[in-house]
Amino acid sequence: MLARAALMAMPAILAAGAAFAQEDGPKIDTGDASWMMTSSAIVLMMTVPGLALFYAGMVRKKNVLATMMQSFSIAALVGVLWMVVGYSLAFGEGNAYIGDLSRLLMSGLAENWDKPFTLGSGDSAVAFTIPESIFAMFQMTFAIITAALITGAIADRMKFSALLLFVTLWSLLVYSPVAHWVWHPNGWIFALGALDFAGGTVVHINAGVAGLVAAIVLGKRTGYGNENMAPFNLGLAVIGAGLLWVGWFGFNAGSAGAAGARAGMAMLVTQIAAAAAVLSWLVAEWATKGKPSVLGAVSGAVAGLVAITPAAGFVLPGPALVIGVIAGLAGFWGATALKHWCGYDDSLDAFGVHGVCGIVGALLTGVFAYGPLSATASTPDGYSGGLDQFLLQVYAVVAVFIFTAIASFILLKVVDAIVGLRVTEEDEREGLDVALHGERLG
Repeated sequence: MLARAALMAMPAILAAGAAFAQEDGPKIDTGDASWMMTSSAIVLMMTVPGLALFYAGMVRKKNVLATMMQSFSIAALVGVLWMVVGYSLAFGEGNAYIGDLSRLLMSGLAENWDKPFTLGSGDSAVAFTIPESIFAMFQMTFAIITAALITGAIADRMKFSALLLFVTLWSLLVYSPVAHWVWHPNGWIFALGALDFAGGTVVHINAGVAGLVAAIVLGKRTGYGNENMAPFNLGLAVIGAGLLWVGWFGFNAGSAGAAGARAGMAMLVTQIAAAAAVLSWLVAEWATKGKPSVLGAVSGAVAGLVAITPAAGFVLPGPALVIGVIAGLAGFWGATALKHWCGYDDSLDAFGVHGVCGIVGALLTGVFAYGPLSATASTPDGYSGGLDQFLLQVYAVVAVFIFTAIASFILLKVVDAIVGLRVTEEDEREGLDVALHGERLG
């Protein structure tokens, strides 16, 4: 019966398809749309369950559920914030520094919901072959994971209410403006010519610096340096790191905005850099500590993935290998020597890995960029590495670092005045699972 009904309906379906094919105007590329929807899904997977498992595996047993809750809740909170106003502030026309409210509650999507999307207007506009709904969804997953990354720096000691309030303010007042600066054609960093393919400044430096400031403002964990704070279950961390590694192909290759040659190159260099960073981290750890660790291997992978993020659509495999090797060494230094020299308690090395390697990757993009990969009709030579491009990268890195540090500090102080930032020492010793959520692992 179903088959017969389908055959009877076929002429109407074919007629509707023919009518659609005769419509005027540009058409959505279904291959590009399919790839971008897949990328959106696996980038979301990077936060839940990827980052949730990665971070939960590195805390003590009494804080595992609370750590997972942070990533899971941020996925929900930032998803709603993005729909209400975050997307508009990041990708509305606005000016050089911030978007506008033209996309408040995502208004306007209904007008051209089935047409290709163009970001910006005039000579600098960027045309996509996908609808705006997919673009907005893809960018939402970036906003989610950026906020979630910060929690690695403040694990074990921040109030849940304070975290939600801080993430709300930070996502709207820090993340959205920086995303507008870097990725919107009207943004001042975009116009400057600084390169960030998939989020070296927008995601990793932004989140890493915010995490560093939060760790300093909150202070060290109770018992830090005196008590055993070994990870509860590194198996969870390995699973989480694996999900992050796989999801990163959507993160980087998806940032091409289409299923084409540039996406393919971004995927290849992502794998090369991650693999090289694992090996260089392990060599550094083996040489200095006598044994290569599981925690070092997964941290090295993340370090390489972070560093290749801004460069993924601009570099060839050889430079990607170099970026990976340098990232593994830089991440190891950031997670060990730098943290101890400066005396802050970055619990899960949000700054040591994401901040440090984000800076490394952003700067090396200016060294190794291969022009033909980014060539377009408006820029036929693309963007090539050299002193001028390197200095632009330095300028962008410093600007984002300073803005994020100052803005995050102010927002943390505001949150502290409203609800307080840190749990009591009693709650911290009991564990946040029970103290904040009334639950515990069996």
